[in-house]
Amino acid sequence: MAFRGRTKTRVRRSGAFAATMLLALALAGCQTDGTLSFGPDLSAAPAPATLTVQEPDDVKYYPSDEPLHLANEQFSRGNYGLAERYYRDAVEKAPRDVTAWIGLAASYDHIGRFDLADRAYASAIKLNGETIEILNNLGYSYMLRGDLVRARKKLIMAYKRDPNNPTIQNNLKLIDGSSNVIRRSVQP
Repeated sequence: MAFRGRTKTRVRRSGAFAATMLLALALAGCQTDGTLSFGPDLSAAPAPATLTVQEPDDVKYYPSDEPLHLANEQFSRGNYGLAERYYRDAVEKAPRDVTAWIGLAASYDHIGRFDLADRAYASAIKLNGETIEILNNLGYSYMLRGDLVRARKKLIMAYKRDPNNPTIQNNLKLIDGSSNVIRRSVQP
């Protein structure tokens, strides 16, 4: 007897399923004006084709400059941690952007992450070579680390390429001033 109970349930379920499918088919053919339609209206003129996909030649993708803009703004305000975050976002979106790599390296310098600064400078050099700006920034980076010999070497390389650059001249003066400071050991 239990077997028959299951069969009745199956019949009821399959009947409900069939009714649901018929209703779905009827609704699928409804127009917005309430009339039924079971296929395209062949008497009407075909609608003009509209292009929904652009040809690859027509599509131009420009990564957003917003992270770089925000990074530059935060760097100029002295918010080096925020600048680092935005520069990192910028290089992730545009990994061939030398400006973003140099900014990222400079931000790392200011927050004391010299290991990451070296990586960022290496990426910038790989993309564009040792430019005057990179040489100057590397010199400043080494100066921040206290490595005045390497700092002077990089700054001299930059100075030879652009002797009238006031930033390079000022950094060389900073090194000269730093090397004249007397270093004393801490006494207990």
